[in-house]
Amino acid sequence: MKLKFILVVSAAVFSVTTMSALAAEKVKVEYWSNSLSPKFDGAMKELTTKFNASQSEVEAVWVDVGWDAFQQKVITAVASGNVPGLVNLPKPWMDQLAQSKMIEPITKQVASFKNVYTEGALKDATYAGDKQIYGMPWYQVTGVLFYNKELLAKAGVKEAPATFSQLLQVAKQVKEKTGVAGFAPKVNEEFSAWFLYEGLDVVKDNKAVFNSSAHIKLIEQFKDAYASGAFPKDVFKMQFENRIAAYGAQKIAMFTDGAHALKRTKTDAPKVYNGTGVAGFPLAGGATPFGGFLFMWSVPKGAKNVDAAIKLGKFLTNDESQLVFAKASSTFPSTNKSLDDAYFQSGAQSTDPVEKGTAVAATHIKISRTLSVSGLPDEAGMNKALDAAVLEAVTGRKPVKAALDEAVNFWNKKLATVKK
Repeated sequence: MKLKFILVVSAAVFSVTTMSALAAEKVKVEYWSNSLSPKFDGAMKELTTKFNASQSEVEAVWVDVGWDAFQQKVITAVASGNVPGLVNLPKPWMDQLAQSKMIEPITKQVASFKNVYTEGALKDATYAGDKQIYGMPWYQVTGVLFYNKELLAKAGVKEAPATFSQLLQVAKQVKEKTGVAGFAPKVNEEFSAWFLYEGLDVVKDNKAVFNSSAHIKLIEQFKDAYASGAFPKDVFKMQFENRIAAYGAQKIAMFTDGAHALKRTKTDAPKVYNGTGVAGFPLAGGATPFGGFLFMWSVPKGAKNVDAAIKLGKFLTNDESQLVFAKASSTFPSTNKSLDDAYFQSGAQSTDPVEKGTAVAATHIKISRTLSVSGLPDEAGMNKALDAAVLEAVTGRKPVKAALDEAVNFWNKKLATVKK
């Protein structure tokens, strides 16, 4: 009996020891999210737990890093060789880190599942410099067009504008017929996005090129609309809160923002809210709606186990996981199947603006791109110079070409400092 007892105990001890050894051998993959805690702790912990429960060889460890510290923390980690498995990057940062070779190209690793992502998201995850994929697309946003149906009807407009030129024309008609400014574009938040939206290069062969005849023509359109009163006179000072307040007060007839932008209007101006129409933002030469922005998961240079990191990234960005985070954050996923989910599409025929806007955005976001110029040596200063030039040109303080020439010269002096 003693021998049998000893054998049983020994077997149990051996089993526990073996299991502990196996558990200890799990590959730990630390992944850094970007300013998601504490607001989205629930969703992130749920995803981490689900992943770990599904794995016998890999264990995910979630770490959240604040926005202001994120880039420097990644750079420091790469320099020290002590990097996490995944980092959560917006498209502009992905481009910068790909350019400086601080993240790994993962084209081969994602080849078997890349087609689950939308066309626009996959393009955003591809670095133009070498045509390699550097990220697994995750959450994103895009803009839709909100419009006051009563004001458009008074101006003789029966349908939402289908092109940007039509949008500007409708804005003028609204001003002429009702006295209300027709449209409040985002013109003080990196105007370079409007050039990209129109399909125009901002930088080419390391030279600023936004003073061409095509660029001048676009600015002339903005200038004409501003002079006619189709844009509010304070449009260059308007931020999100100002646009929402102006729309609720019927001081503007149209504006663009995310699908949930009107939630405050529902409370503050229910009559305006109930009379709001929603449409996809018109496409232009860039073949993308305005207002897109994508975050993705990238593998930093020096990651110790890329395969394990890709396995985690694939899980975080699959249809089910993307839905979990999108529902928690009021953002949109970046896979085709998840965007077709009833959660987003159920409001397609709704008269409620937010419900309708959600369905419209979920459809149009499939081709949405992040409209930003990456890899600039002085991003803040250069964008500030361009925005100031556009302000002077649109308000008539300086001829359009002269204003753009000055900004181009400023940009090219900065770009000349970049090592090729």
